[in-house]
Amino acid sequence: MEKRGVLVVSLDFELFWGIRDFARLEERREHLLRVRELVPRVLERFRRYGIHATWATVGMLFCSSREELHRHLPDCLPRYADPSQSPYGDLARIGRNEFEDPFHLAPSLIETIRSAPHQEIGSHTFSHYYCLEDGQDREAFRDDLEASLKLARTRGVTLRSLVFPRNQVNTAYLGLCREMGIAAYRGTEASWLHRPRPFKRETRVRRLARLLDCYMNVSGDHGYPIPRTSEQPVNIPSSRLLRCYIPALKWLEPLRLRRISRSMTNAARDGRLFHLWMHPEELAAHPQPNLDFLEKALAHFAGLRMRYGMESLNMAEYAARLQPARFCAERLAC
Repeated sequence: MEKRGVLVVSLDFELFWGIRDFARLEERREHLLRVRELVPRVLERFRRYGIHATWATVGMLFCSSREELHRHLPDCLPRYADPSQSPYGDLARIGRNEFEDPFHLAPSLIETIRSAPHQEIGSHTFSHYYCLEDGQDREAFRDDLEASLKLARTRGVTLRSLVFPRNQVNTAYLGLCREMGIAAYRGTEASWLHRPRPFKRETRVRRLARLLDCYMNVSGDHGYPIPRTSEQPVNIPSSRLLRCYIPALKWLEPLRLRRISRSMTNAARDGRLFHLWMHPEELAAHPQPNLDFLEKALAHFAGLRMRYGMESLNMAEYAARLQPARFCAERLAC
């Protein structure tokens, strides 16, 4: 494995749960409905290019009804200093089922993803839990993650990978994740641009720098050596966000593609990890340009697979390569 580059792809699958604290549903209805049309089209491109991907899914989306969601609520709810960050005040406004409310409930869409080849359903916590915000604590996080794990098991899904919402990686919780069966998590890029912090401590300078980094090399390639062994859970740090198409910056699209392609090429040539991640909800803003861009990036990977033997692994598969003894023991236990 150490001589071959690896592409890991992860997606933060949230629907309205990921934006509810700063957006109004009435303004995003059409946008979110397009996500349901976009996901099968993304899966088709993954199938075409042999992409193994992890869909980090908000646990509430597994529920088929409002009643089922209420039955699976965590015992300890988050106690954020800012009450607007908690989704639990919104539960009374959720529709009775997925047909009535395709913005908060999505079991059929999860099943579509799960049934596609080489796709892993991972955790994005139960409630899109913020691990660095004021007022959150270990007890609430544990109960939130446990609720996500239990609900997924009712659908026959064992969650092995975790993506911290808003990339608020809290290293103090990694031991707890390990105890609960999480084998891998997505860390952040090793740059001040991406250092985890609370949402309200984000600055315009950092946001602007991250935007520039999509078009030019501001922070580096972020290709990572593939370790022979790793602590549990395995840190699979992100390399590049596949940002959504911006019409006003259309003329910069070749630079955006070159930025990803060059970094991916360097990882393939040097036998390193390249972790590309994205939000389906953002891609749905401009579906066709974003799908066209994604296809170009995946076609570039296909060329690297032919030339350098680069392979595609989802997060659980990557962790299994580094922790074979643990995964063998788990399979025997089952």
